Amino acid sequence: MSDTPASPRRRGAARTEELLRVTLDLAAESGYAGLSIEAVSRRAGVGKHTIYRRWPSKAALLLDALNHVWTSDLDYRDTGDIRGDLREQFIRSGSALSQPPIGPIYRAVIAEAQADSALRATLHERFLATVERSTLDRITRAQGTGELVADANLEFAAEVLCGTLYYRSLLSTRPIDETTIDSLLDMFMAAYGTTGR
Repeated sequence: MSDTPASPRRRGAARTEELLRVTLDLAAESGYAGLSIEAVSRRAGVGKHTIYRRWPSKAALLLDALNHVWTSDLDYRDTGDIRGDLREQFIRSGSALSQPPIGPIYRAVIAEAQADSALRATLHERFLATVERSTLDRITRAQGTGELVADANLEFAAEVLCGTLYYRSLLSTRPIDETTIDSLLDMFMAAYGTTGR
């Protein structure tokens, strides 16, 4: 076993991951309203200044925690099959949005954001924009490999793909099930796919 100490960057990355995990754990226990920087610092065993150096508010901290889960555990795979990759990611995302810890936390943040324009802006900047961008990146790569039509602007398509999942999870009693996902992807591929054209 090496006696070489971890680099400052590695220690910083590990500390950041720990703080994000503690934040999600506490938010799942107490909800958005009950979450505080003080509680995170106590649970993680760090000073509040350590957290405030990285995040200006509990909203920024919590949304970065959600974003971290999305980009590390729920990001797109790229197998070369755009429909299959979208389907697999949407099934995982739909499941995450419908159960703890992400589902209840995300709904609580959305509710708070309706009366707080700064939180709404932070929500978009630190979470929703990342989700849309990762979807756009994946379908743009598929466009580059010829799976999707070359002349289409895919920004709106990415917003519709993501928006359908979030609408169902936040505002509807209808499930995000495999039938729903397949129907959504059938429409997407009929509009943008190159097979059969």
